[in-house]
Amino acid sequence: MKSDRLLSILLLLQTRGRVPAHELADRLEVSVRTIYRDVEALSASGVPVYAERGRHGGIALLAGFRTDVTGLTADESRALFILAAQGAHAALGLDAALGSALRKVMAALPAPYRPAAEVTSRRILVDATRWKGGPQPAVDLDTLQDAVFADRRLRLRYRHSGAREARTYTVDPYGLVSKAGVWYLVADRRGKPQLFRADRVRSANVLDEEVRRRPGVELGDAWEVLRRQVEERPGGIDVTVRVRRVRLDMFLRLNASQLAGLPDGDGEGEWVTARLSYGVVAQARQLLQFADHVEVLSPPEVRAELAAAAASVTDLYRGAGEGGF
Repeated sequence: MKSDRLLSILLLLQTRGRVPAHELADRLEVSVRTIYRDVEALSASGVPVYAERGRHGGIALLAGFRTDVTGLTADESRALFILAAQGAHAALGLDAALGSALRKVMAALPAPYRPAAEVTSRRILVDATRWKGGPQPAVDLDTLQDAVFADRRLRLRYRHSGAREARTYTVDPYGLVSKAGVWYLVADRRGKPQLFRADRVRSANVLDEEVRRRPGVELGDAWEVLRRQVEERPGGIDVTVRVRRVRLDMFLRLNASQLAGLPDGDGEGEWVTARLSYGVVAQARQLLQFADHVEVLSPPEVRAELAAAAASVTDLYRGAGEGGF
């Protein structure tokens, strides 16, 4: 909207001083002609703004015109500009709002703190997505957000992992959580907390009924309970392996979520011992991607599982070599 753009121009000029018209146009994604029209509108409304022609010209405010908002410390101002990956804001439709908010915050900062805040925004980046996670399915969060902010119940058609058909649930949402680039709906179902992956929601409808959350329970409380249930799920299988040191870095990166302890080793020798935890025996098959660079030492059932899987692959390719296809 024009009013938002005028405010953005004002804040940029207040922060940067003289700014070329083409730079303002690029930042605000409009034409240079539109910028000059906006400058005229600002001037007509009483803002002391002017344009200078020439190589070193630009658009500026008269010296001394500004609004100071104080109270932030240097560390607080830097912290505001360390933000998570843009994907989280894009999924919520807040990319443009984020840029506008940061311009307003920068203009409101005490002058001595602005350079440090600007450098922080260019030197620190938080990317919440996992390495080689692959493309994430498209997620429509609009309806889920509507229910969350309107405090209304939701009716979901939801497909659980491994299930062929979706099931219908009526839930009471607490809010949305982005975990390592994956969005989750945190909600109560029949009075108990439950986690729903947003990309498995096949349809969602906001009901006219008011949400029925448990008294005194906030999003952070419900998320903590669910997070612990996932991370501390009982019945895990502890696996001890040895890893060739030359592949240790890659091994640690790809198995970070299963690692049960730091590798044992004094920095010498070809092999390093590590401990992993899996939910079921079959999950350990992923270790076959390391070929002979990783060996399972215990338990015996995991060694047998990998041996059987390796034998099956060998039989498959032996048949292919004999004209099996």
